[in-house]
Amino acid sequence: MMADVPVQAAGLRLLNRERAILEFNYRVLAQARREDVPLLERLRYVCIVSSNLDEFFEVRFGDYLEASRQPNGGVSARDLADVATAAHQLIDQQYALFNEEVMPALQREGIVVLNHAERNEAQRRWVENFFQRQVRPLLVPVGLDPAHPFPQVANKSLNFIVKLGGKDAFGRDNTIAIVKVPRVLPRVIRLPDAITGGVQAFVLLSSVIRAHLEELFPGRPVEAFSQFRVTRDSDLAVDEQDVTNLRQALRTSLSTRHFGQAIRLEVVSTCPPELAAFLLHQFGLPEAALYRANGPVNLVRLNQLIDQADAPGLRFPPYEPSWPASLPRNLSIFERLKQGDVLLHHPFESFEPVVQFLREAVHDPEVLAIKQTIYRTGTESVLMDLLIEAARRGKEVMAVVELKARFDEEANINWAEQLEAVGAQVVYGIVGLKTHAKLLLVTRRESGSRGPMLRRYAHFSTGNYNPRTARLYTDVGYLTTDAELTADADTVFQQLASLTRVRMPRHMQLAPFTLHKQMVRHVDQVAEAAAAGRRARIVIKVNALTDVPMIEALVRAAQHGADIDLIVRAPACCRPGCPAIPSASASARWWAAFSNIRGWRISAGATARTTRRSTCRAPTG
Repeated sequence: MMADVPVQAAGLRLLNRERAILEFNYRVLAQARREDVPLLERLRYVCIVSSNLDEFFEVRFGDYLEASRQPNGGVSARDLADVATAAHQLIDQQYALFNEEVMPALQREGIVVLNHAERNEAQRRWVENFFQRQVRPLLVPVGLDPAHPFPQVANKSLNFIVKLGGKDAFGRDNTIAIVKVPRVLPRVIRLPDAITGGVQAFVLLSSVIRAHLEELFPGRPVEAFSQFRVTRDSDLAVDEQDVTNLRQALRTSLSTRHFGQAIRLEVVSTCPPELAAFLLHQFGLPEAALYRANGPVNLVRLNQLIDQADAPGLRFPPYEPSWPASLPRNLSIFERLKQGDVLLHHPFESFEPVVQFLREAVHDPEVLAIKQTIYRTGTESVLMDLLIEAARRGKEVMAVVELKARFDEEANINWAEQLEAVGAQVVYGIVGLKTHAKLLLVTRRESGSRGPMLRRYAHFSTGNYNPRTARLYTDVGYLTTDAELTADADTVFQQLASLTRVRMPRHMQLAPFTLHKQMVRHVDQVAEAAAAGRRARIVIKVNALTDVPMIEALVRAAQHGADIDLIVRAPACCRPGCPAIPSASASARWWAAFSNIRGWRISAGATARTTRRSTCRAPTG
């Protein structure tokens, strides 16, 4: 084997994961700048950035902040300030694009969002009526005093802070009140066409409440106010080594998720300094955690405008995935797989064959057992309904449910309980690890030359068993009845259930046992070929590239002259144009490509999620 080439540590400056996530969102925002993207889709990209940033602060930044407080946490005060500054700059650019380009362009297309000053008399009367009938009965303003402490404010909820003049009903000078806005209320309201003068006019709920704040405090003038929103650490705090029932512990933790440690405070740009300082004190946050929004404090909610706007020409043309040509519709999938394997490419090809595969298995009396991993399926899932039906029909059903699929924990717990209720065998993966494998294994009794035999059929996938997201994300699926591949799949299920040592799969790489080592070995083989003067190329398509040993291996291959193409959906810790890579000679091409296909939103809906924080830093040696 080729000897390792020392990485040029001085030149290999890696982004930490947090900066890499922010850089990814700059690429998402770049889609909103593109004039060749339909206008409502440009607004959607702006919303996606806000959604991604919410998750960044809920998940990544909380861990990063905690690490900065630990003596050996590996995060310096300078690192923390650098990430916070980058986040502020990204948000400032996002609102500038929203206010200066996207919204004026929508206005030119006859789609407007009206604030109170812009509404005419008829529109103000309609808004007043809407407020009185549908909003006011749900609002309970809370004046603060020793008997009325600062209320619990839920994660990402909309609230108002109000400074009042005069005295309260008991002659006291308490001046601060909080108005919590119920989440059941729509955040974007479309005005009736009869009063809009030929345009599509919308008002924001925050504007409706702001216009009628004084009605909530009769007899007291409103001297100052601001919307505000707090983002909290949303990692579930469960010591997996110290619980006897992970499902029960997670369900208990879910009830407090919305009230975790405050991480970020958002206010409008006009919020008076004294009100901002008061809120920072209440949430125990430093000044750097304050984000002033030059517009609505939650742009994610403008997805409601996109959904309500009647403007098909301002959206991507609808696309219907094709039925795979290799799967005749009138032929049983079991019979088709006996002829050969089938490769599926989503979202271009329909996910329905996967659903059909499981449906056939459920209704086929010769199918004896079904095993499936469950990571993200959603609150409504035809696949989970089919598994439940299979168990009811007396088939052996095993489900490996990943309870720690972040923000899908509650849905997965509910599915696990429903499966157990009908007799399915449910396990929850491995303590301390996440089960990311996407496998579906069906065992069927068939006739053979020597009499009845058992044949296994399998589906391997890079995506989740979720028909909705299968229409958005680029993934591959593989249907097979190959005896060695299906035996490997069965081995994985055996290990996930029994926790014992098993024979390592022959054709599959299994993390954390062999996958990482084998991937690095493959990259080194390419480097060896390049060093020998042979044409050598690596193409990698991944959600994230944050593993330092893998990046080092790629650098070694590049230094030996291998062509390297990286297609990285979200965080990529390697810097494009890194001096340690001889990119000037064009022997390596490094980029983090935001995957977008005209007419589609691909891979922008969420950032990559991992079990724990992993900070990338410059390797040594």
